[in-house]
Amino acid sequence: MRQELLSLPKTLADDVARNLVMVARLIDEEPEEAYAYSRIALRLASRVAAVREAAGFAAYANQKYSEALAEFRAARRMTGSADLWPVMADCERGMGRPERALAMAGEPEVRRLDKAGQVEMRLVAAGARRDMDQLDAAIVTLQSPELASNSVQPWTARLRYAYADALLAAGREDEAREWFAKAAESDKDGATDASDRLAELDGVEFVDALDDSEEADEAEGTESIADADLGTAVSDSDSDTDTDTDTDGDKAPRAEAESTDVETGESSRPAEAGESRENGSDQG
Repeated sequence: MRQELLSLPKTLADDVARNLVMVARLIDEEPEEAYAYSRIALRLASRVAAVREAAGFAAYANQKYSEALAEFRAARRMTGSADLWPVMADCERGMGRPERALAMAGEPEVRRLDKAGQVEMRLVAAGARRDMDQLDAAIVTLQSPELASNSVQPWTARLRYAYADALLAAGREDEAREWFAKAAESDKDGATDASDRLAELDGVEFVDALDDSEEADEAEGTESIADADLGTAVSDSDSDTDTDTDTDGDKAPRAEAESTDVETGESSRPAEAGESRENGSDQG
């Protein structure tokens, strides 16, 4: 890619490179943003094959299969390479044309692919068979020396996973479980959810204890806040009843403090604890 950008003026090449870097960084987690950067790069240098290829993958990640296929075809015309053949066939699948993907699987370009490319083409062809409800044919398509090999390659986990998934779709659950286990064993990078599928077949259900703990803590925190607010309200109420601050900052007597009846001159002081009232009524 760097070599291809040397054909551009340095400033322009730097701008294009920055956008391509952002495409690579965002395409897995933020495909829409990656697509936006790819369009900028494409506007700046549409005659660079690497730019067309990056734009194709960004469109592919956003399921814009027609646009992706057009970009891949343009890149292939510029380079003459067959490396993009499998993903081009998968674009045909995405556009609802699995029969074209199968036709591409039989083209001479497949023989020009390296081992990884050939495995990828096999995966696409099996997917096309499944799109056409040909489950048995999809299973046979995936049966290959690469599947039977005990060595672990970058494509091993995905190949085993696809085979297990096809077996399960065909109702061959015991065999599917065996191959999901093999896929999980070879999937060191977490490229598939083979472990989850295996657990599902075994009837194992995972509970996220962390989330439950967080919910409990949040509920406890809410109750604590409510209790604190209630305590504040009670304290404020007692304060309003017990004292009244005058302008000089001195506290006025309690409302229940001793007072004198204006008409009788008798004291209306509340009874102290243990002291009974003469008339037995609750005054004050």
